Amino acid sequence: MARIKRGIMRQKRHRKVLERASGYYGRKSRTFKNAHEAVMKSGQYAFRDRRAKKRDFRRLWIVRLSAACDQCDIKYSQFIHAMNEKGIQVNRKMLSEMAINDMDAFRAFVKEVTA
Repeated sequence: MARIKRGIMRQKRHRKVLERASGYYGRKSRTFKNAHEAVMKSGQYAFRDRRAKKRDFRRLWIVRLSAACDQCDIKYSQFIHAMNEKGIQVNRKMLSEMAINDMDAFRAFVKEVTA
């Protein structure tokens, strides 16, 4: 049976990991063992935080809407309840953008919903 040498594949695998770890601090960017640990952990953080980002943005939009609703003399929960009662489906991202960029239109929207 022929002898198998794995030097080239090992070099490719190490190079790929070290390229992904470039820019990391200290030994994590230079040695394979430390770089591999850092790359694996960063992949876990990236996977987790892609989901957490969605939650964070929803919380931000709700805070913005709550502040805008305070200026319109209505509570956020009452505003959302009134929208659901009327069957109006506008997502929180668009409502917060409207509240930031065009407060007059948001006030008119609140009056329409609460009327």
